[in-house]
Amino acid sequence: MRVKKKKVCLLVVFFLFCGGFLEMSFADTENKDDVLTSYVDFLKKVYETMDQHYYQPVSRESFEEFLSDFSSKIYAQLKELKKTDDYVRWRSADLLVKKLKTQEDVFSAFYPPKPAQEFKQEALSQRIDLGITGQLTATGFQITQVEPRSDAYGKGLRPQDILLKIDGADVLSLSQEKIEDLLIPKEGATVRLDFLSSEDQLVRAIDAISKEYFKQTVFPFTTKIPEIYGLEIRNFNRMTGEDIFRFMELFKQRGEIKGLILDLRNNPGGPPLAARELSSFFLKGGEDFAYFHKRGEEKSLLDVPLLPQQYHYDGPMVILVNEKSGSSSELFSGIMQRRGRAFVIGTNTAGQVMLKSMFPFEDNSMVLLITSRGYHPDGMPFSFNGVVPNKALNPEEINNIIDYATLYLVYINNQKNSSSE
Repeated sequence: MRVKKKKVCLLVVFFLFCGGFLEMSFADTENKDDVLTSYVDFLKKVYETMDQHYYQPVSRESFEEFLSDFSSKIYAQLKELKKTDDYVRWRSADLLVKKLKTQEDVFSAFYPPKPAQEFKQEALSQRIDLGITGQLTATGFQITQVEPRSDAYGKGLRPQDILLKIDGADVLSLSQEKIEDLLIPKEGATVRLDFLSSEDQLVRAIDAISKEYFKQTVFPFTTKIPEIYGLEIRNFNRMTGEDIFRFMELFKQRGEIKGLILDLRNNPGGPPLAARELSSFFLKGGEDFAYFHKRGEEKSLLDVPLLPQQYHYDGPMVILVNEKSGSSSELFSGIMQRRGRAFVIGTNTAGQVMLKSMFPFEDNSMVLLITSRGYHPDGMPFSFNGVVPNKALNPEEINNIIDYATLYLVYINNQKNSSSE
């Protein structure tokens, strides 16, 4: 009897264990199905966004194929990496966008929340900080740049000033990294800055507020000929036209402008309206500038804004470009070249004269999509091969590109003088 009783007890334990195991297995399976469903729902949102806004039709068949691959292998491969659920979701969305976009498209991409915020700030040339950069030295934090539209600049801080204290902390007791962190406080924060003014060598103090501003995008550079001026445009934003105006007026005050070099190398672009506004300094107002065409919509025509004649520059120009000149920078370069208004030197541009838009999701991630292609007013599309320079330079010549541009402008002026004699 005792042996039988023991066997019965063991069987009961065994069945209880098996029942619990099966229950856990069903629960795990159910939980896995729920997780998979949540991922698939997110991927559907990404697909639907592309299907509605992308500049080319998006293949439903390719999307279904991706979902099948995701369920059968991609999900398992990502989970093996022991990453977070967020990582799996964002990485899957990134792979989906890469599968659905066209081969020529180098811009459309998926961005997780932090990179999305950084991209937005960079693309729009907007920042939320004190607008101060510099280098820690033996005497203090030597300021190299103060953004002209920042609160600190408005309250008197200038390049070459020496920052001594930040909120009472001596900068000499801080590292370069710590100082940089303190100069990027949260929006709305007020930071006390003590500094030695480079103008009068007096110690001053301001309360600078961290706020959103448009970054300076235009920077002057000198050439070997005093009457030939250079402007580097690092990207385009809503204030690029204002920056150009300020420097052009400064150049005119110094005397005759015999030539202008616009350096758009490494300029990734920005809003097409900024390129349109820039054209008003060099083209006749009211003319058609370019247009963009979204799938299923009427073309969106841009014209050259009207600008009083006294602000125009009608002299010779050179535009410098390279393979990293993209979007609005090559839109502007291509228009100016085709109108015979500027001589282009460098290497082929990126070939991506496209209108790009950002589409955010609930988790603050986003997908960046090309929504339309750019066209010349006569209907000719901007080539995927980019803007081809009038004068193409090899890698050895690139180092002297400013000198090449200056010599060309000297030649044009000499030709002009010869014809007038």
